[in-house]
Amino acid sequence: MTVSINIPQIVLPDVYNAASTFLDRNIEEGRGERIAIYYEDQRLTYRQVQSLANKVGNALRELGVEMEQRVALLLLDSPQFAGAFLGAIKMGAVPIPINTSLRPADYVYILNDSRAKVLLVDASLWPQIASIHAQLRYMQQIVIVGRNKLDADEQQAGTRDFDEWIASASDHLTAATTSKDDAAFWLYSSGSTGFPKGCVHLQHDMLVLWTRGRVRSRYLGCRHG
Repeated sequence: MTVSINIPQIVLPDVYNAASTFLDRNIEEGRGERIAIYYEDQRLTYRQVQSLANKVGNALRELGVEMEQRVALLLLDSPQFAGAFLGAIKMGAVPIPINTSLRPADYVYILNDSRAKVLLVDASLWPQIASIHAQLRYMQQIVIVGRNKLDADEQQAGTRDFDEWIASASDHLTAATTSKDDAAFWLYSSGSTGFPKGCVHLQHDMLVLWTRGRVRSRYLGCRHG
């Protein structure tokens, strides 16, 4: 039996920011109080995720991050990762989620190759970065999720605690006027054939992949919450 699959045509305006689709649209369409993230004993609504992302985006601007500049993310799967990833995209920066299982030498290569000036890192991964900090040629600002949980001798001078960093930042942020063909984020390959390579994903790529996923789910009989 042949099954005909109708894949919707995606038409986007020239000015398009993916964070608006995955964050703001959910608020505008009345899903603000629905649960977006389940994490340990936490439940975050779409509105709370939007607020977190907006705070991160504004805090990045206060650090001097500008459009198209890279922001490295060495974070666990957590609300902070979601907020940092979407907040960076929304303010026009380019987040780079980094594999948390790499060796320190790999982090040196990726952080120098990407020329990221800001790094957000989980406290559990900070010791690996601390050991190579002096080798990071372009790094200017480091924000640690859970910094206050580290021993005093591990809290390297010049680093910031994530919660304190975003505390005074506004939770209102207008999406940057990025193009649908601008870079949204980078992902580095595993480096199985040499050094890891930075793969650029564009703003419109996120919506295309999401739409294809929904089409596949529909024809597999899955339902979206």
